[in-house]
Amino acid sequence: MSETITGYDVGALLYCPANSHHPIVDALTHERFPRPFSLAFCLEDTVREEAVGEAEDALAGILGQIVAQAQRQAFYLPHIFIRVRSPLQLRRLAARYAPFAPILTGFILPKFFVDNCGAYLQAIGEIRSVSGLDPYYMPIFESAAMIDPVARQEGLAAVREQLAAVSDRILNIRVGGNDLCHAFGLRRHVCDTIYDVRPVAAVLVDIASAFSTQYVVSGPVWEFYAGEGWDTGLRRELAQDLLSGFIGKTVIHPAQIPVVNEMLQVSRADYEDARSILSWDGQDPHLVCASAAATRMNEYQTHHRWAAKTLRLAQVYGVREG
Repeated sequence: MSETITGYDVGALLYCPANSHHPIVDALTHERFPRPFSLAFCLEDTVREEAVGEAEDALAGILGQIVAQAQRQAFYLPHIFIRVRSPLQLRRLAARYAPFAPILTGFILPKFFVDNCGAYLQAIGEIRSVSGLDPYYMPIFESAAMIDPVARQEGLAAVREQLAAVSDRILNIRVGGNDLCHAFGLRRHVCDTIYDVRPVAAVLVDIASAFSTQYVVSGPVWEFYAGEGWDTGLRRELAQDLLSGFIGKTVIHPAQIPVVNEMLQVSRADYEDARSILSWDGQDPHLVCASAAATRMNEYQTHHRWAAKTLRLAQVYGVREG
């Protein structure tokens, strides 16, 4: 859990129910999934309440198998996260799964908002002080309590202020598009993006506005993974994600992973401009020049944050030619 990574490294986060009978260990050791990707084992909304204990036991077995296999052979090991149900479960599982710390990157905190932020932060503090563990955390903003615009603005500001105490351990801010759609009784089709669902888009943009200047904010899940147009729709939504400040994506099927990775690649033009911008000393507020292709303006004061992000994405996901 002590591995140093950044929010850009999470990328495509593949969800798997913690009590799934899918042979996930075999798939990992035989590298059957496109890469890079991250992996989330869900103990929350994919598991019935009466089956939580069984799912926790099953997950302990899966993590133990992954550790054992990693000791026997080399294979691509994604960043692994566990989506918990509550602060109480977070405390308990951090202790129970401590033996798996070498392969466990952190925990996902669902329905995160003002009503449970304090309890989660208290649990995070206790895990750090009592167990000595220091995992990463990814809160998910998906609560129906954010629907009211006034309450949303006030709540997001309050949560942002409280998160400052543990900002070094917040790897991503994540958003729950499906939960927010559910609150409105809406659902997008394969030809729609989440930004076409205007009430939900308003919530997502407010989350990005509140957090993306300090944290990496990841985009909502795309429901479609087969049938006509699913990949085109995913690319359209990812393009809008990037323009709105969201980087990365929750995915529910391995087929979605290469599409996410492709869209996270940096164009050659952006890469060259970013390198050029960050080679300036940045002291002259009037420092400006034409782009490498002589098609747009580059200015250090205006574009250096974009340039730093662009080079980090290029480092992780590569540069797209053309």
